[in-house]
Amino acid sequence: MIPARIAAAAALSFAALSAGAAGKDGVSFSHNDWELACDNTRTCRAAGYQSEGADITEPVSMLITRKAGPGTSIEIELQTGGEKATKGPVRFKVGKAALSGLKDSSTSLDQDQVRAVLPELLKNDDATLMDRGGQKWVLSLSGLNAVLLKMDEVQGRVGTPGALVRRGSKPESTVLPPVPAPVVHVVVPPKARPGDDGLAARIFPSLKQSDAKDGCNNHDDFNAKSLNVSRLTDRKVLLSFGCGMGAYNYSSLLWIANDKPPYAPVAIEANGDFDEKDGSVTSSMKGRGIGDCWSSETWSFNGKDFVRTAAAGDGMCRGFAGGAWSLPRYVTRVELSEPSATPSKP
Repeated sequence: MIPARIAAAAALSFAALSAGAAGKDGVSFSHNDWELACDNTRTCRAAGYQSEGADITEPVSMLITRKAGPGTSIEIELQTGGEKATKGPVRFKVGKAALSGLKDSSTSLDQDQVRAVLPELLKNDDATLMDRGGQKWVLSLSGLNAVLLKMDEVQGRVGTPGALVRRGSKPESTVLPPVPAPVVHVVVPPKARPGDDGLAARIFPSLKQSDAKDGCNNHDDFNAKSLNVSRLTDRKVLLSFGCGMGAYNYSSLLWIANDKPPYAPVAIEANGDFDEKDGSVTSSMKGRGIGDCWSSETWSFNGKDFVRTAAAGDGMCRGFAGGAWSLPRYVTRVELSEPSATPSKP
């Protein structure tokens, strides 16, 4: 008979997303005190925290990571936080399993330790960490079974011997393989040229005023002097206007334009700060939750346009400033190439 905890987890999991549906944007899922992020390569990361009503001055989190493919190992990391300094090594206990001598604030378990604690994690309600001074952190395991079942589902492990929650006799060869990360060839922008500082005034009249009026709370400041111009190629430039100003977040409008008439500026999806060292634009947003969770998205210039190359975030945080972990939703393999030394012909 399947225990009630696991049966409930199964019902919740299969009501979410279809099996193996990692897709272009990966899979996100959460239940109670645990969350799951599987990126587009089918690598999955499950993060759990103290219960939602617990004292946030003593935050604790566990990260369980598993890559796709038959027979892949399971990685477990632990992290504690809070204002009080940890005194000496930490002891971790869950059910009948206990690990002593762990690092004081964060640690990665070895494979023997993983094998010892994993069965106990699946059948208990919480786990504890305690230092030599008696300081205690309580990790909630509520939602773990549902999240790990979803991990098995995304990676095609349900019913196989290597499944974490719902094992069976299906051959391990039926497990879904990892999906190769897309390769993005990124062109490093050339250095600014004489006269580039005058391009903003010349290109500004070609920009749609409605772009800033509809999307920026500081649209009254939209003028040529407020534009930043960065070189992308020997013929193209990037224009940016900081908008959507707030207490904690910042957004921008970006256009790609020709550096000579017709300027023909085109608004792009990418949003954030431009890094001329690698031709990337990164948007970072802070959620106003306890711990100020961060999420980020990056686009990179491929010589013609900006394409998305990364996305990550931490959905719960639970007292960890900026989040306990970075949970990738989308990953790529970026290959940089230097700009041509000889300008291309018009």
